Order: sequence, then C-alpha cells, then structure tokens
Amino acid sequence: MFEIHADAMYTWVGLAVVSVAVFGVAATLPTTPPPDATGLAHTVDSVATSEYAATAEHGLAAKRIRITPHRIAIASDGGTASATLRGAPITPVPPSMTAEHARLRRVLAGVPPDRVFDDAEAFVEAATRAQAAPHRWAPAPDRLTVRGVVYGGHRVTLVG
Repeated sequence: MFEIHADAMYTWVGLAVVSVAVFGVAATLPTTPPPDATGLAHTVDSVATSEYAATAEHGLAAKRIRITPHRIAIASDGGTASATLRGAPITPVPPSMTAEHARLRRVLAGVPPDRVFDDAEAFVEAATRAQAAPHRWAPAPDRLTVRGVVYGGHRVTLVG
C-alpha cells in the first residue's frame, strides 16, 4: 500500500530538472527594458533636418553610447538598441579631450563657432575629421546635446 511506483519517481525527478532549467532561464532574463534609440534618433533628426540653427537635449537611461555620422546605438542592462539617422551626416563630438574635440565641444555647449575657430573652413574641417575618426563605445552621459550650427554658409550638426 505504501510502495513507490517506479514511474512516479521518474516523474518527480523530471519535474525537478525542468524546474531548475526554467529557473535558470528566468534568472538570465534582463530586469530592465532595452533603451529607446528611436526616440533619441528622432531628437537628433529633428535638429539635423531643421532649416534653422537649433539645439535640443535628450535624457539617456543608458550605460554606453556609440555615435556615428549615420547611426546611434545605446546600451544598458536591458540590452542594446540602435537607430539609423534620416538627415545629413552628423558630427559626433566625443568626450575625449583632444584639442580639436575640445573646440567642437565648446561650440556644442553654445559658444559661437567664430569665437572658437579662425574661420568657417577650419570649423568644417574639424567637423569632417570628427566624422571620419573611429567611433567607439563610450560611457553615456545623462543627457545628449544636439546642436545645429550654421557658420559661413555651412551647416553642421554636432552631437555629444
């Protein structure tokens, strides 16, 4: 009457193995949603495609960011998301402090480009070199700044 049936024991062992496997899968799922790269790209595109000089900021909930002239990618604990930009190529302004990046960062912060660069050609050359530089993952700031600048008939969109 109190015997253990052989097939009942296999059932309990199988159930235990499945439970451990389900727990393992559930433990590896991210606890936060992936970051919103589409909203960030929309902010950048709205400044880049504006016919006027404009500035915008976008809050970030990400740990890392990678900005290229045509694409933005952000990563957090929830995963990685990226979006393609619609407008003209943007100029990434990395936080690294080479002399040229520091000058572009000053313009991004709101200093008029004619106070930072000798002429419009020097500004455009610096922006072109920043576009051509290697684009690596960097720690993400709390807020991303986008500034469209018109100087000497040239339009440049700085992002950093």
